Amino acid sequence: MDLSKLNYFLLFLILITCGCSKDKLTNLSTLQAVLDEETVVIDNVIACAASADKAHTVNVFFYPREGATNFRYFETESINVDKNNFESYTEKTPEILDVFNGKIKRFLVNPIQEKWVIVSFVEDGKMHICNPIYLKHISKPTEKINTLTIDNSTSTMPIFSWKDGMYTDSAIYFQVVTDNENNFLSGTYTYDKMFRYYKLDNVVLNITTKQPPTLNKSLTYGFTLMAVSQDNWVNLLTETSFSP
Repeated sequence: MDLSKLNYFLLFLILITCGCSKDKLTNLSTLQAVLDEETVVIDNVIACAASADKAHTVNVFFYPREGATNFRYFETESINVDKNNFESYTEKTPEILDVFNGKIKRFLVNPIQEKWVIVSFVEDGKMHICNPIYLKHISKPTEKINTLTIDNSTSTMPIFSWKDGMYTDSAIYFQVVTDNENNFLSGTYTYDKMFRYYKLDNVVLNITTKQPPTLNKSLTYGFTLMAVSQDNWVNLLTETSFSP
């Protein structure tokens, strides 16, 4: 084989190799391609999203159970896709930040348009993914108002109650109580617009992993409320401090 033919042959091999590598990389970037390589547990990550403080940014919150690793974020190009078609999701690597000193985490994203997103992590050798989250930061930006009432007449077991804001399609309500250093004390979900610390009569989901302390009347605490829609968008976010 002469030198010119050898050069053409080498160029051909390089083009084929680069082409195959590019296709493989593109394929591996989809959520479906990732799931094909894993043992998967669907709908087993607690997650939701809300408008962030900075315009056009979104916080995608998720609860990283103890021992969970490899937190990943996937999104679609737009909202006009089948949310259950995992081929439509590609992986991105936004910044991960702590909430409540690490009990909750959040991806900070800057989506140009509304879209579906999915969060995953690895636990006990399996890949767990959340239900699709609809980012509505343009059409339904999260309201950050206080509709909360706190009844302190029951000793150190205050009753929190609230009203919906502008949006009335909230399906569930997430309540977090923290100490004065923002350390997580309890995290509960109710269908009711009411929660009493720390009574579980109407709690339908609880991420509190140990018995929280009795509140001290001489201290100040924090209360965070998220009103979450069926598609995991936070309609209403309230953050306030209180003393029992």
